[in-house]
Amino acid sequence: MKKVISLALSLVLIVAVAFSASAQTKERTGWSPQAKGAVIGGATGAAAGAIIHKRNRVVGGAVGAAVGAGAGYGVGKIIDNKQKKKEAERIAAANRAAAANRAANARMASTSTRRSTSAKAAPATSNALVANENAMAYNGTSMAYLAENMFLPNPDFGDRDKPYHTSEYRRKSW
Repeated sequence: MKKVISLALSLVLIVAVAFSASAQTKERTGWSPQAKGAVIGGATGAAAGAIIHKRNRVVGGAVGAAVGAGAGYGVGKIIDNKQKKKEAERIAAANRAAAANRAANARMASTSTRRSTSAKAAPATSNALVANENAMAYNGTSMAYLAENMFLPNPDFGDRDKPYHTSEYRRKSW
């Protein structure tokens, strides 16, 4: 009789937990590494505890589940910390590359403005190529520089809200 009552109560508890979690969830997200580790560790610990404790398998399973869940949570936390550290390093590298790209664009813009100010200071009879060079300036970067290097720098590198945020160079859309 005791067995039937405990089995019925555990079945009711499992069903209640399963349905209450799905009713409250609005958006389905993946399990955290801590939760995965706790579940795997708890299941493994319960099985090992029931096998090891021959006299009272329920107690052995409960103790094994508790110890296994704790150990699994710890392992999951270590994995989560490693993932967070790797993501932070990736973001820092993207920010460094974006800063270097902005600095290169600023250098190119300053050399372009120096050329244009020296061309303005030159007499009106100066070479027609200087006027042509000023007319061909594109977004603070000279066309000669772009033609020489055959790429367009991407000023939005590292900004996840912009398209092609993972590429240092703009991609052709055709």
